[in-house]
Amino acid sequence: MKILFLGDVVGNPGRRILRERLPELRRSLGVDVCIANGENAAAGLGINASIAREMYQAGVDCITLGNHSWSRHENQSSIDSDPCMVRPANGPATWPGKGFAFLDVAGVTVLVVNLLGRVSMDPADDPFAAVDAILEGIRKEKGCRVTVIDFHAEATSEKAVMAHFVDGRATLVVGTHTHVQTADERILERGTAFLTDAGMTGPADGIIGMDVACSMRRIVERMPAQFEVAKGTARIDGVLVEADPATGRALSIRRIQEVE
Repeated sequence: MKILFLGDVVGNPGRRILRERLPELRRSLGVDVCIANGENAAAGLGINASIAREMYQAGVDCITLGNHSWSRHENQSSIDSDPCMVRPANGPATWPGKGFAFLDVAGVTVLVVNLLGRVSMDPADDPFAAVDAILEGIRKEKGCRVTVIDFHAEATSEKAVMAHFVDGRATLVVGTHTHVQTADERILERGTAFLTDAGMTGPADGIIGMDVACSMRRIVERMPAQFEVAKGTARIDGVLVEADPATGRALSIRRIQEVE
């Protein structure tokens, strides 16, 4: 089984390159299931139902979220009707939606889990306790072996700890949130593939997807400026993992980079 995970989709440029490149990318790589982080898909902040449909039509099978899950208020009312959109599992119990989803991929059940980090992030419940409950409870009840975890977190160390914490219990742990693809892909001792950050599907020439001028005003001049999604060339960042569906172990992992 080949699993393609795409880094944070940012605004219209990210959605555009999904439409243009993802169908052929799926064919050329022999992808069985595609998961993408979509928390910034709506003008760089949040997501809504119409944009989710656009991503599904482009070839995404499951959308994970993060700390901007509710930046578009309409997502709070639409997420419950979308079985393939996953918000962080360690958010408050009052949050709508679910922190995990089961996908049927050619007769193989794939579990997708979304988690928020706590280091240099807004407050969240314990991600380790949350993932433990899912893996040792719901996953075992379902008899599912292939598991993908999107850990939406800032700190490299926290992401690496999560990968080792679930080693042998998950097929892939991939980080999102920083929009910068790392080069540390590997398979851990018990068969879990890990990449600290998948990167970004969006503008190639901005600053983590945002317009250079407004970013410089905020950081150099320390003056307020509304973030705007950068224009121009777009890119796809992600990771491709081949897994044994019988055991859930990762067999290979490699980074993906596509530029318009």
